[in-house]
Amino acid sequence: MSDLRVELDNYLAIRRSLGFKLRRPELLLGDFIRYLGANGSDTITTQGAFAWARLPAEASTDWWGQRLSVVRAFARHLHAIDPAHEVPPAGLLPARTHRATPYLYSDADIAALMAAARQFRSPLRAATFETLIGLLVVTGLRIGEALRLDRDDVDLVAGVLRVRDTKFGKSREVPLHPSTVEALVAYARSRDRLCRRPVHPSFFVSTTGTRLMYCNAHLAWLELVRRGGLQPRSEKCRPRPHDIRHSFAVRTLLGWYRDGADVAALMPLLSTYLGHVHPANTYWYLSAAPELLTLVAARLDAAASVRP
Repeated sequence: MSDLRVELDNYLAIRRSLGFKLRRPELLLGDFIRYLGANGSDTITTQGAFAWARLPAEASTDWWGQRLSVVRAFARHLHAIDPAHEVPPAGLLPARTHRATPYLYSDADIAALMAAARQFRSPLRAATFETLIGLLVVTGLRIGEALRLDRDDVDLVAGVLRVRDTKFGKSREVPLHPSTVEALVAYARSRDRLCRRPVHPSFFVSTTGTRLMYCNAHLAWLELVRRGGLQPRSEKCRPRPHDIRHSFAVRTLLGWYRDGADVAALMPLLSTYLGHVHPANTYWYLSAAPELLTLVAARLDAAASVRP
């Protein structure tokens, strides 16, 4: 094993201990190390990183920039250990960010999606997606977290969800409102009646008794959006499953600001509930709704007016 491969393994282990998944960076950096080896080099140079990043030649400049940014992070790590490794300049191949504008669902949007779910021909499929949508709305779970729930993770007696091994390797418990527990109990009964021999222990099941796959759930979501009549608000603002999570966070923050609560003190609680690593990740939701920004500005103006 080459020295660079050993250093890469150490680098990935350190970053993953902080909660990062790094699946794509591991693949890209492995390819980069093979590229250097094929060219007889065991040191990162700006020239070598630049040449590798611009592969394939027909790819977009954004993709080139993303490749170089992955190498840059690894190079910074190595440079601290051995200054012989060069760190490519940040502006050499800048990659534009393409973060989508959150589609904030209204109550009417949610009602339309759930009504569309009830129209599925399969009673099990209809019950599954109607309940899944409702659970996402009231808990703010990531859709992947909901799909990974096993029956043992859903404690309908205590009214708690156990969300395991989330995006940043953390697990957490999510308390449920009694009305949510009632809805989950009703779904469990229908599921067990309609699918007597499930293949997997998952809480939400497909029509064949297997765990719902994200790709299939996403295709179903697109169908629900079409049937429900939801329309994109712009090219970058389309109704996605993850935006229900954004909507949950925004509704929570709006409620706190309207009630005059100490949002700064409560924000760590929301971060923990959502499974964020740092409250800073949760503060991004402040920019997701004009109404939120208005309330924040009003709070700041009020604070400024009482200063001596």
